[in-house]
Amino acid sequence: MANHEGIPTGVHVVLRRGDEILLMRRQSTGFFDGLFSLPGGHVEPGERVVDAACREMREEVGVELHEASLRWLGVVHRLSDSNRIDFFFEAREWSGVPEICEPLKCDRLDWFDVAALPDATVPYVRAALEAGRERPWMMETGWRVL
Repeated sequence: MANHEGIPTGVHVVLRRGDEILLMRRQSTGFFDGLFSLPGGHVEPGERVVDAACREMREEVGVELHEASLRWLGVVHRLSDSNRIDFFFEAREWSGVPEICEPLKCDRLDWFDVAALPDATVPYVRAALEAGRERPWMMETGWRVL
């Protein structure tokens, strides 16, 4: 895993096709391997969150997004291995056909009904997708309530 200055910031993109969303199964990353998650990744230093979302979709699943096609869904501030912030976006329009572009990090890519996510879904991603009925939203997970 790369060393990121400050609070690691991530992006996740919900590619939506009707009631279905695209999920990828992680492998060999050391982080939630064997579980399904949304395509996405880290925001690089000096990179805008929306630019990272477009870049990650191109790198991970080979589709092109335009900033105008992204709709902000919400943000998760979570405590896992460190203090992290994850931004969630939705896209209903893109060009290209989704495919596995990083086979060393992903071993399956498939469409799932958003109301019937696989049991093996990354917990904070599942919670975000289930909470995302009211938009935009903000969640905190993993923190001890004082």
